[in-house]
Amino acid sequence: MTIREALDALAAGDLARAREAVREPASPLAAALATHLDGAAGGSVYDRPAAFEAFVRGGGNVALYEAVVDALGALYERVRPVTLLDVGCGDGRALRPALDRPHAPTGVTVVEPSRALLDALRLPGATAFPGRVQDFLATTATAYDVVQSTFALHTVPHGERDGVLADLVARAGVLALVEFDVPDVPHAGPGHRAFLAETYERGLAEYGEDRDLVAQGFLMPVLTGQLVPGAVRSTWEQPAARWAEQVARAGFDDVVVTPLHDYWSSPAFLLTATGSTGA
Repeated sequence: MTIREALDALAAGDLARAREAVREPASPLAAALATHLDGAAGGSVYDRPAAFEAFVRGGGNVALYEAVVDALGALYERVRPVTLLDVGCGDGRALRPALDRPHAPTGVTVVEPSRALLDALRLPGATAFPGRVQDFLATTATAYDVVQSTFALHTVPHGERDGVLADLVARAGVLALVEFDVPDVPHAGPGHRAFLAETYERGLAEYGEDRDLVAQGFLMPVLTGQLVPGAVRSTWEQPAARWAEQVARAGFDDVVVTPLHDYWSSPAFLLTATGSTGA
């Protein structure tokens, strides 16, 4: 049996058949999935910061984050912001080096729901909110020169994200989102499952001694969470065109999508838009 058959079984909710499909794994992805299905634990994928940190600091993420930091630095050069809100800052993988660039903002507020990642941030002088962006926006009407989010808003379900973006319009001079331009295929359908099988195999192969940690602590929970009915889902990605439509629908103007980097899963892009305080 094959990894494709395992993913098909997961989408059907048949965990026993999925385990059987990878019982004699023929690839790194099949082996990782077999291990995960034999002892998968619940909870958020961001509860294990060591796995997430190994993931974002290895493989194709090295060149990816270099491109992200360059793009944010260029944005700061253009906008010359004083205040910044970073939504879903994680452990600061993109934020901290970006703040070392010329004309970076000095008044920084960060929002991060994972206490473990926020504890690893270590950004002196920043105002930190340990929780969801939805809860943060309910507590303040403060406006920021730049509101940015790097690979984080896809963790907010589509409907809730509409509300978040609408709340941000009046609080942002410039909105800057970095996300992945994923294929436009039905979620968990055959095309999506084929995409996941191909890309996760490619991504996992980029890791060496940290492969098991990255796989079990991050990639396998994200993969299965997208397919297994009732599983803890961690991502609600969408194509770049739909991101642009959603941001415009929320009330932002001047929406521009710029390609950043050809990553193993999907090409990364920067979306910028103008909020009401920047008009």
